[in-house]
Amino acid sequence: MIKNWLDIQPAPLTGVSLYESLPFEMRAAEGLLWYRGNAAELNQFYMQTANDKTVRARFWATPTSGNVRKLHSGLPAIIIDTLAYLVKNDLDQVDFLNDAGKDVWEELNARPEFQFPDIVGAGIVGALSSGDGAWKISIDKAVSPYPIVEFYTADRVDYVSAHGIVSGIDFYTDFYKKRKTYRLKESYRKGSVTYTLFDGDREVDLSVLEETADLKPVEFDGDYMMAVPFRVFDNLRVPVRGKPLLESKVDALDMFDEILSQWVDAFRKGRAQKYIPEALIPRDVFNGSLKPQNPFDNEYISVENVVSETAGAVNDKIQVIQPEIPYDALLAGYTTALDLCLQGIVSPATLGIDIGKMSSADAQREKKDVTAATRNSITGKLEVCLPQLIAAVLMTYDQMCSRSVGNYTPTVAFGEYGAPDFDSRVETVTKAAAGITMSIETQVDELWGSSKDDDWKAEEVRRIKHQRGIETVTEPRVGEQL
Repeated sequence: MIKNWLDIQPAPLTGVSLYESLPFEMRAAEGLLWYRGNAAELNQFYMQTANDKTVRARFWATPTSGNVRKLHSGLPAIIIDTLAYLVKNDLDQVDFLNDAGKDVWEELNARPEFQFPDIVGAGIVGALSSGDGAWKISIDKAVSPYPIVEFYTADRVDYVSAHGIVSGIDFYTDFYKKRKTYRLKESYRKGSVTYTLFDGDREVDLSVLEETADLKPVEFDGDYMMAVPFRVFDNLRVPVRGKPLLESKVDALDMFDEILSQWVDAFRKGRAQKYIPEALIPRDVFNGSLKPQNPFDNEYISVENVVSETAGAVNDKIQVIQPEIPYDALLAGYTTALDLCLQGIVSPATLGIDIGKMSSADAQREKKDVTAATRNSITGKLEVCLPQLIAAVLMTYDQMCSRSVGNYTPTVAFGEYGAPDFDSRVETVTKAAAGITMSIETQVDELWGSSKDDDWKAEEVRRIKHQRGIETVTEPRVGEQL
C-alpha cells in the first residue's frame, strides 16, 4: 500500500565494468617488494605500474626532484618477521601415532642442513608476503643424503586444481645465460615429477642448460605428492590462491612512508640558516671563487652587498634564522599512520612500540589480542599443512633408502601465546606451594611445562623430596612382621 501510494519504482539493474589495477602475479610481486623494503625498488615498481589516477597519486608513484629523499620505514618486514618468529618458536615437538617414523624424524632434525623450524619460518614469511606458496621436496644426493625442502613463493608456483582441491603444483625457476632467460617448469603430481624448459614461450630441450641437462622424469611409489601448498588468507578474486597479509594496507603503508619522508625533509630544511653578505662568504683558497652551496648542509645563504653610507654599521651583518618545525603535527600524523598500518594485524606492544606509556599491564595484554588472532590464523593453517609436509618428507626418505613407503600420521601443536615468563611462573608456583594448595609433582609440571621430559620431571620431584626430608616407602601389609 505504501509502495503504491509513494509510487516507488524499482531501481534498474545496470552493469558495471571494473578493471583490476594489478593481476595476481603482480600483486604477489608487490607484496614481496614491500617485504624486501628497498626504497629504490618500490619507487621503480609504482612508477612503472601506475596505470590509473588513484595509483599515480600515491607517494611512491609520484616523481620528485633529486633533492627530495623518499624513505621506507621497513615496517612490513618487521611485522612479517615478528609473526614468523612468534609462530615458529612456539612449535612444540612433533608427535607420531604409534611412534611410526619418530626415530627417522629425529635423525633428520639432527642434520644441520635440515632445521624444521627454519623451514616453517621460511614458509610463513613467503606466504604472508606474497600471498601463498608451496614447499617443494627434492632429491639431490650430491648435496645431501636426505630430502631437501624449499619454499617457493606465489610468484614462482602455479596450482592445478578442480573444485577448490589442489591436485598438482608447478614450480618455476629462471636461469640467465647468454643474455637469454630460460624458465624451468617442474610439474609435481601424485607419484611423478616431470621437467620442461622454456625459452620464452618456446619449449626447448633440457640439455640446453648445464643445470638442467641431468634432469629426467621421475615416477615413484605411494599415493602422495612431493609438494605441499600453503596459504593463510584466501583470495576472493583467484580461487585456491592466497592473499598477502598487507595487501589491504598498501595505502596506509604508502601514507606512512610519505609522512616519514616529510618529517625528515622538514628536519633537513629546518636547519639554522645564515644570511651572509657576499663580501663575507667563504672563498676557495686556490682561485678565490665562492664556495658552492650544498642542499644537504646548506649552512649559509648569500645576500647582495648594500652600498650606502651606513652599510658597514647596519646591513653588512651575518643573520642566523632558525625555522620552526611543526613537531606536534608531524608526530600526530606519524602515530595515526602507524596505527592504521597495524590495525587488525598486530599489536604495537608486540613490536615493542609503547604508544600509551601510562597504560596498565592489563591494558597492554588486551592490546595483544589482535596479535593472538593473527597468530591463531597462521597456526590453524600450519596444523593442517605441516603433518602433510612431514609425512611427505618421511615417505620421500623411504624412497631414497630403497624401502617400502611407510604410513605416517604425524601431529603438530603450538604453545600458548602470551604465556607468563619463567619469573612469573616461579612466583605463582611459590605462592601456591606456601599455601599448601599444590603438590610437588604439580609444581614441577607447572614450572617446566613441555621444556622437560617426564623422566627429568620425576627425577626433579625425587630430588626436591630428598632435600625436604620426605621419603617414600611402600605401605606395610597386614601380617608382614609375622
